[in-house]
Amino acid sequence: MHKSHRRALALLTMLCLTLSLALCAQALEPSGEPARRGIDVSEWQGSIDFARVRDAGIEIVYIRAGAGGDYADPDFRTNYENAKAAGLKIGFYHYVTARSSAEAEQQARYFVSLIGGTVPDCRLAMDFETFGSLSREQTNEIALVFLETVEQLTGKSTVVYTDAYNARAVWNDAVAERPLWVAQYGVDTPEDNGKWDSWVGFQYSDRGRVDGIRGNVDLDWFTDGILLGEQDEIPHTQHHILYRVRRGDTLWRIARRYGTTVEKLAELNHIADPNRIFVGQMLEIPSKSIVPVTYTVKRGDTLWGIARRYHTTVSQLAGINHIKNPNLIYVGQTIKI
Repeated sequence: MHKSHRRALALLTMLCLTLSLALCAQALEPSGEPARRGIDVSEWQGSIDFARVRDAGIEIVYIRAGAGGDYADPDFRTNYENAKAAGLKIGFYHYVTARSSAEAEQQARYFVSLIGGTVPDCRLAMDFETFGSLSREQTNEIALVFLETVEQLTGKSTVVYTDAYNARAVWNDAVAERPLWVAQYGVDTPEDNGKWDSWVGFQYSDRGRVDGIRGNVDLDWFTDGILLGEQDEIPHTQHHILYRVRRGDTLWRIARRYGTTVEKLAELNHIADPNRIFVGQMLEIPSKSIVPVTYTVKRGDTLWGIARRYHTTVSQLAGINHIKNPNLIYVGQTIKI
């Protein structure tokens, strides 16, 4: 072989080796040996046989407690009690929809109120995925308020659940002080993000199959870094939700929606004239009055129209209902409001 050809081949080999090493360096390593198989579940999995889940080799289950400031997962308590009885290690997560620091604090308090009286084994997880028109700075501020409020109220450590893209592009160093539970599908190891140097949770599929569960379920690997040092009971807390008055609202309509009375709302919010509330006003509503609202899609409906009718947003409805394409809903579909 000609010398120049050998030199070119050597250079090419060195380049390939360098690129291979660089690609390896871009992989995010686990915080320890990822020896624990896990799943995360919500009402979407329906009735779960946790004994069969355990026998299938699953050790850890993360259970959704709720979403936003007023939605409790209807299967939360049942899932918790049955998973506990099966001897699984348990964590809880909350789907955050806050658009301000005040809403973040309220949603954190609501999360803590939902898990009161439980004994988790794993860090409490923040699931904050959709940001709407929030800036990066606002998003991080909301996340920090949520995390810090949960930590203060429970005395428990937290973990940040996020996908690989947001881990790299959205979260700042303050949020990254908490451990990472990262979602990235179709890879053996999640990519480096420049913020975290390791992960304690890796969600590698949203289409997994596990004995004891009908249909798909998220699959995870966890390290021991996901576990809490001590397992003690989350204290029960008193709680009110916050509601932002929107155009067309009346105190009577709000009271009816949340199963309370105009008199109670007026007294709690120091409203002298119940006929006078204004757009943007924040109202406290007793948490015992929370009644999950659902809507059945009819011919001609759009998610935008439903959001407008119920004084919410398309992004919030899409998030709560796990709707990937807001332009695709179907007649007969049940939408949680």
